[in-house]
Amino acid sequence: MKPPTPAAKAKTSAQKLGFKTNEFIVYPAHGVGQIIAIETQEVAGFSLELFVVSFIKDKMTLKVPTSKVAAVGMRKLAENEVVDKALSTLSGRARVKRTMWSRRAQEYEAKINSGDLVTIAEVVRDLYRSDTQPEQSYSERQLYEAALDRMAREVAAVRKLIDSESLKLIESFLQKGPRRGGPKGGDDADASDDAGEEGEEDDVEERAA
Repeated sequence: MKPPTPAAKAKTSAQKLGFKTNEFIVYPAHGVGQIIAIETQEVAGFSLELFVVSFIKDKMTLKVPTSKVAAVGMRKLAENEVVDKALSTLSGRARVKRTMWSRRAQEYEAKINSGDLVTIAEVVRDLYRSDTQPEQSYSERQLYEAALDRMAREVAAVRKLIDSESLKLIESFLQKGPRRGGPKGGDDADASDDAGEEGEEDDVEERAA
């Protein structure tokens, strides 16, 4: 009997982690990707097992050491129950902290890169603006679109939808939420209790972003 090849060993080891070739996964910093290969490379005399992950929309390929999967937060696609919770989150009341926009922007970016679908849905909900509301600032729009894209891709992968169908589904849940009118987010948006003295600076900072 022939000994297993390095590629076969890598595949067996990787499968023990619960991942397999052609599976869609979520990499926190980049969103949904697909494992296109499991390979072994020699690095400084050591054998290194790698997941080769393709992010087709971004035209990017990433090699992730199987030993680093937990550290980088790579995970399987969300279960349907988690997708349901994320979609329901979109219909909730927006929660906007009355702190400086630069601080909120950092918090939103951290949430987007958390890899947690429900947390990303919170960003989509909080930055969403209906046609009757004031337009987003440029920086708000960038963060909103980044969060929306991350969420839409995972919902599409889990529910077996095309991107446009996933976006329509998300939009339908956003439209079910409380109306948030008015130039300063309206009375329907929940403000955090930690407003402090920076509360007065919120909208000025936001519009200038």
